[in-house]
Amino acid sequence: MQSRFRKGALWAVATLAGGMLLAGCGTAATPAPAPAKTKSTAAEVSIGTLYASTGSFATSSMPEYQGLQFWINQVNAAGGTYVKAAGRKEKIRLVSYNDQSSAQTATSLYNQLITVNHVNLLVADFGSVLTSVAVPIAQEHKQLLFDQSGTGTTFFTPNNPYIVLTSLPTSALWPTSLANYLINSHYKKVAIVYCENDFDQSQDQTLTKLLAKAGITPTYNNAVPTSTSSYTVILHNMAATHPQAVIELGYPNNDISFMQALQSSGSTFPLTFTIFPGQLPSLFEKNFGLKGLNNMFTYPAPPLISVSGVNYGMSLGQFEQAFKKQTGSSPNFLNVAGYNTGLILQKTLATATSLSQKSLRQAVSGFSGTITTLDGKFQINSQGAQVGETLPVGQFTVAKGKLNVNIKG
Repeated sequence: MQSRFRKGALWAVATLAGGMLLAGCGTAATPAPAPAKTKSTAAEVSIGTLYASTGSFATSSMPEYQGLQFWINQVNAAGGTYVKAAGRKEKIRLVSYNDQSSAQTATSLYNQLITVNHVNLLVADFGSVLTSVAVPIAQEHKQLLFDQSGTGTTFFTPNNPYIVLTSLPTSALWPTSLANYLINSHYKKVAIVYCENDFDQSQDQTLTKLLAKAGITPTYNNAVPTSTSSYTVILHNMAATHPQAVIELGYPNNDISFMQALQSSGSTFPLTFTIFPGQLPSLFEKNFGLKGLNNMFTYPAPPLISVSGVNYGMSLGQFEQAFKKQTGSSPNFLNVAGYNTGLILQKTLATATSLSQKSLRQAVSGFSGTITTLDGKFQINSQGAQVGETLPVGQFTVAKGKLNVNIKG
C-alpha cells in the first residue's frame, strides 16, 4: 500500500451533518436549494452534480454530497479558489439536482447540467450505479466527468479521456488486501455472495482470481440482484458449505440486509466480511450496536484510519475539527470523499491553462502522483482510473464501549 496508516483509530459515534439522521437504508435528507439555471459569470466557476436524498443510495450519496458542499463553503469563505485560466481567485457556484437514487432520473439530469446549465465542471453522484449513466453522456458531450466513487472497472477505457476517478481506487483493486489476508491466514474454505453490478462483480473477479493462484476455490460463489433485501436463504446455502470465511460484497443496503440475516440466524463463522461498515460505522452501529459489529471484517477508510504525508488540503485532524465546527457533526468516509473531490477540482483549476475540457484533463494528468490528501495519494493511469490508493482490510473490536479497528493487511 502506498499510503501508510495509523492502526487502531477509535471511532466516536456521530450522526451525519445538516440534521440528517441515518436510521436505515431508506433514510431521506433535506433536499438542497434549487440551483440557478444560468451560465457562470466571469467571476465564478460552476460545478454541476447530482445527489440522492431518497432511495437506496441516500445513506451514501448525501454524506458525499455534504463533503463537497463543505469544500465549497470553505473555498468561498476564503474569497474563492485560484483559477489559473483567469489569473485570479473565483468563487464556486454549485448547481445540483436530486436524482432520488434513480439511474433514469440521473440520465436526464446529467444531460441538463451539460446542455442547459453549461457547468464548467461535472461531478458524478455516489457509486457505480448512478455514475454508470453519466459516463457515456459525458463522453458524448466531451465533458470531463469527475467521478467521486463510481469505481466500476468498465468506466475506464482507452477511448474515453473524459473521466477521472477522484476519491477511491477502482473496485478491481479493492480485494487485494482481503485476498492476501485470507491466503496468509490459511483460510481454505471461503464462501462469497456478490451483487450484480460492476462495483461488486469486479471485486469478486479479483478476489477469486487471487484465491485461485493460491489453490483456493470458493465453496460458494454466487451473484444476487443489487435490489436483494433478504439474505436468509442465501446465508443458509452458504453455511451449508461449512466455510471458514464468509464474504458479502454489496452496497450499504445489501450489507445491512445480510447482517440482519446473520444476526437472526445465530450463525457464526471465523471470519465475516462486508464492505461498508468501514465507511459508515455510525450507520451500522445504529442498526446493530457494538456487539453486532464486534469481530466483523471490513475495508476501513478515513477517518477510521489516517493517511500520513498529506501535502495538499487539510490533514485528517484539521478536517474533522473544521467539519464538526461547520456542521455540528463528526465526519465519516463519504464526507471525506466529497471533500477530497473538491480538492482535486481545486488543484485542477489552479493548474489548467484554460477551462476547456481537454485542458482540465491535461491538468489532472500533470499533477497526478504529486499530491497526497487526507484520502491518500492521488494518482491516475492513462484511462483516468485511480491507482494511487489501495484499501486495507481491518477487523472491528470493542473495547471500553468504543469501536476500534485493527488493521490486518
